[in-house]
Amino acid sequence: MKKEFAVIGLGRFGGSIVRELIELDADVMAIDISSERVDEYAHIATQAVAADTTDESVLRSIGIRNFEHVVVAIGENIQASILTTLMLKEIGVKKITVKAQNDSHEKVLRKIGADQVVHPERDMGIRIANNMVSNNILDYLELSDEYSIAEIKANDKLVGSTLIDLDIRAKYGVNIVAIKRGKHILVSPQAIEKIRLEDILIVIGSDEEIHKFEKKALH
Repeated sequence: MKKEFAVIGLGRFGGSIVRELIELDADVMAIDISSERVDEYAHIATQAVAADTTDESVLRSIGIRNFEHVVVAIGENIQASILTTLMLKEIGVKKITVKAQNDSHEKVLRKIGADQVVHPERDMGIRIANNMVSNNILDYLELSDEYSIAEIKANDKLVGSTLIDLDIRAKYGVNIVAIKRGKHILVSPQAIEKIRLEDILIVIGSDEEIHKFEKKALH
């Protein structure tokens, strides 16, 4: 059976989620208070509905409880975001992901029961900044305030060495959890695995440890 999602708020963030979920062969109900935005997604989403999601009776009438995962991607209206999340919790939606505008917004969302809170603009800013300061860091994803996952391109200093030779965990405190090699991904690579040219190391660790590894091992 196809997975079923509802996305509330069809701005750039919510709209991109709708499009990607459809590409991934999911069923998606696209919801927005603006009928113009709903019309835009009428031929993209499985179903598109114009609705005021701060009204519990409206949410119930569109069968929101039937969706296993609801994304609240409401843009600037923080009050509507909070009220919608609260209504979804009271109705009994199993999983709710909400876009936060700032840290205070996130605190409120977590207090009222949001399962996952995302900061797309902040997270993208962090990724772009890390890419800008290093030619080796290809991507950067925060796991928490202190820990991240980074994709780091291996350079000549690492090529030909095995993971056990490099002893990266002991020296820098980061763990190599996978190696991207062309179209293939080696998950939990063995200690005897040799680094090749063009390999991309997927490492996990604290932000401080990742930057220490990138600066000292690759320069």
